[in-house]
Amino acid sequence: MTEETPGFDEKPDVPSDAAAPDDAAQGAGSADKAGPAPAGDANQDAGLVAQLDQVRTALNERTADLQRLQAEYQNYRRRVERDRVTVKEIAAANLLSELLPVLDDIGRAREHGELVGGFKSVGESVETVVAKLGLQQFGKEGEPFDPTIHEALMHSYAPDVTETTCVAILQPGYRIGERTIRPARVAVAEPQPGAQPGKAEEKSSDEESGGPDEG
Repeated sequence: MTEETPGFDEKPDVPSDAAAPDDAAQGAGSADKAGPAPAGDANQDAGLVAQLDQVRTALNERTADLQRLQAEYQNYRRRVERDRVTVKEIAAANLLSELLPVLDDIGRAREHGELVGGFKSVGESVETVVAKLGLQQFGKEGEPFDPTIHEALMHSYAPDVTETTCVAILQPGYRIGERTIRPARVAVAEPQPGAQPGKAEEKSSDEESGGPDEG
């Protein structure tokens, strides 16, 4: 019986993670070839950064132009709307100014009790229509005189007023919005020349109390 002796042709156990000599040599060669990054890459990066800055600058300029155009467009729309309202008011004022004598006749008929029957219905319809068009009547007795909206046709003095006051409305005024079509024609009264309200009130108070105390 012969004993078997291990042959020399068997390969020794080698750890699996051990690199072959040829592989190690190739890895070293690759590392040598990689080496430091060339200077051309740095220049290319700098060029890209410069281009990006240019694009950002151009974008900011275009954004500012767009915002300016939007602001100009909004201003244009506001001007058009304002002009449209103004033209509408002027057209309505020109039309309604021709109807003011009719409105005056209706007002006088109402004051004299003559606005009755069919004439009353017609007069009220006319007043309703002009009110829908924006016509407003103004002018009341007792309000302070304002030369911008009142036209004084009569003048007098009165002891019971402290400033120039409208004491009678001869013809009412009319306006559309802020536009005055016709000022209110009024009679005004001014305080008596040289009158002092403080002394007048003191005199009235003395009369009510029976006069000043006698020493």
